[in-house]
Amino acid sequence: MNLVWIPATADARSRTGWALLRLTLAGLIAAHGWARWIGGGVVPFGGWLDGQGIPFGLQVAIAVTALEIIGTVMLAARRWVWPLCLAYAAVYFTGILMVHAKAGWFVVGLGRNGAEYSVLLIVALLCVGLQEARRA
Repeated sequence: MNLVWIPATADARSRTGWALLRLTLAGLIAAHGWARWIGGGVVPFGGWLDGQGIPFGLQVAIAVTALEIIGTVMLAARRWVWPLCLAYAAVYFTGILMVHAKAGWFVVGLGRNGAEYSVLLIVALLCVGLQEARRA
């Protein structure tokens, strides 16, 4: 007996795979925003941005957190996928430039807090965004 459901056609498998990736990205990104919001990290994030010379650091921190919370609902609902994916890719690319590149490549193991996870998120976001851009 086959306990695993696998769509019968290549088209159905493709749609299922892209949906799974889009929903997983939405969940991972939402976790960033919610953890920052619930953990009281928005104000410290804004202060850190101010300290890095970013104008209106608190407002930027609020905007990024809102994007990660509200935007992921839209991403999961398959709305505004291409613009959201571009926005998230820009946020995480900025994170690489400001934080992760200095720490090297690896997140754990041979390094700590490196860029590899952010690069993976960016590539996955761009793939999902491009897939949805042709639909829009």
